[in-house]
Parts: sequence; C-alpha cells; structure tokens
Amino acid sequence: MACAVSTEPPGAAQSHPARRPQTSPVLAERLRLHPRVALRPEPFGALAYHYGNRRLNFLRSPDLVRLVDDLGNHPTVEAALVACDIDPSRWPSFTRALASLAASDFLETVEP
Repeated sequence: MACAVSTEPPGAAQSHPARRPQTSPVLAERLRLHPRVALRPEPFGALAYHYGNRRLNFLRSPDLVRLVDDLGNHPTVEAALVACDIDPSRWPSFTRALASLAASDFLETVEP
C-alpha cells in the first residue's frame, strides 16, 4: 500500500520483491536490559535511567520499549524481534537503536 507521502508512484511498492532486512551482528547477540536501568513509561515510549553511570536515554517508540523490556526472555535479538512482532522492514532501525543502547551500557550481553 502506498503511503500518502511516499516517494514511490502508486502501486510501485507491490512491484518490488519481498526484501529481507540487512543483517546485523546484533541480531545474533543475546541482550538484556542492564539490571541498574529503570524504564519509566511515557506517551512517546519511555525514559531509561542508568543508576550506575547516571545517564538518561529516551526510547522514542513504544515498540522499542516493548522489545527492550522483553530481550532477556529470548536467545537472540532476532528471536525477540520476531516474538514482539516487529516488521522485518523496521529491523535495521531497531538493531541500530539496540547497538547504541548496548554501547552506553543500557543493555548488557548475556553469556551462553
């Protein structure tokens, strides 16, 4: 379905074959919310506060909040994305957000 602000002509979206999102090394990782991070729900998503490094981060999507909150229940980020019913076309933006959160210690790697 073409969006009202789409740059593609009407019907062009259906002519493209289904595309798998670009792969990211984050997809194979097992991550979870750092135990010293608290999420405070907000209309835009959530505020994340790290009590260890005293950093504040904004999660600007309710879907991202749901994913971050559920990461620890899945063996990989990819499994969490599937379980949270995130459209594969959105995975690249989610994996970039998760990588950024991990780099700032809001997420931690779970060792197998």
